[in-house]
Parts: sequence; structure tokens; C-alpha cells
Amino acid sequence: MLPRPHHILQSARCFSSSAIRPHGFISHMGRKPISVPPSVILTPTPTSMQVKGPLGETSVPLEPFIKLLYPAPETIQITVEDPSLRKQRQMWGLTRALIDNAVIGMTEGFSVNLYLVGVGYRATMEDDPRGTEEGNSGKRLNMKLGFSHSVHQPIPQGITADVPTPTKISLFCTDKQRLGQYAAEIRQWRKPEPYKGKGIFIGNEQIKIKAVKKK
Repeated sequence: MLPRPHHILQSARCFSSSAIRPHGFISHMGRKPISVPPSVILTPTPTSMQVKGPLGETSVPLEPFIKLLYPAPETIQITVEDPSLRKQRQMWGLTRALIDNAVIGMTEGFSVNLYLVGVGYRATMEDDPRGTEEGNSGKRLNMKLGFSHSVHQPIPQGITADVPTPTKISLFCTDKQRLGQYAAEIRQWRKPEPYKGKGIFIGNEQIKIKAVKKK
């Protein structure tokens, strides 16, 4: 649900219901409209866009040159003051992506699966002895990755982890960037290697297997 007209008039930011006019400098990603479900409330301020939905609330920072348009009901579109400037074009597409991700995150959330490939590779969930210190959730992953010792990866608050099978880790979060960063941290323990194809794979990640040169 978008803000009412009187809310729009009170904001210091420029809002309009007119479409973006064509010009010589266009961000093809930035100019795509964003569909806003009825369950989502967008509240713009001079410095940010507040996004509230069934799964929580988040905020997306807005540069002073970002302009918000409402070309149709339940639709928002992003533009900038001077698209000929490189920084404004870059922030145009980035801001559009961040707002779109926030809308999806607050309604559906994001999920990703990690796969442990290798002889003896496996993972389990267990209580973290450190509890909720340093922003952790009190749970951690215990992974066997071919080392002489187990690898422990704390699960931060805001991220939900599940181990449906010993070689599969399922992650869920309302923040796409945070989810990707955490998945990358787990992958860092055993990056997929190109000779035997072992490692931690994210989603449908594939690598090209290299042939071993014979002497």
C-alpha cells in the first residue's frame, strides 16, 4: 500500500505520478517499475524508504537526487535529477534493486541451498556454547569438511538455517545481501576445486572439472 497523497505532499522529496521522460541517458534496470503488494507499506522520508510487510520492516537509504514516481496504483518507479552524471545513473539502478529486494524480502523472503560435495563431508545443527553473544542466534553449524577437526559456523540472528540432509544446508533470510554474504562465508571453508569437484556449492553452482596432466 502506497502513501496517501497528503503524505506525498508533506515529504521534502519530489514525488510525481507522471511517467519518466525519455532522455539520452537511461538506466534500463533503474527505470523498471516495482510492483508493490497490498500487504506492503512504503513510507518515504527525505533520506530513506521505509518498507514494512508481513515478515518485518527494513529501510533503504535514498540519495538526495533520487526521485520517486507513482505511474499507477500499487506501483513505484525510480528516477534521478540528472541521469547524465555517472554516479546518479549508478545509484539509479542500485536504489531500484534495493527497494525491490526489500519488498520481496518483507513479503516472501529469500532462500538458498548449500551442498557439501566430498567423501565424508557432512553437516549437523547444534547449540552454540556462546549462546547469543556477538549477535548470534544460539545455534551453529557443525561441518565435517575433510580437516582433522570439525568446522563450527555460528548462525547469526535474522538468518534461519536447516539441515534436511547431512550434505544439504538450507538458509532463509529477509535480507538478500546478508543471506548471500553468510552463504559465501560458509563456502569459504571449502571452495569448490576443479580437479575432483569437491567443496561447498551454493545453489546450482557448477565448475568445470580440469583434467589431470599425466607425466
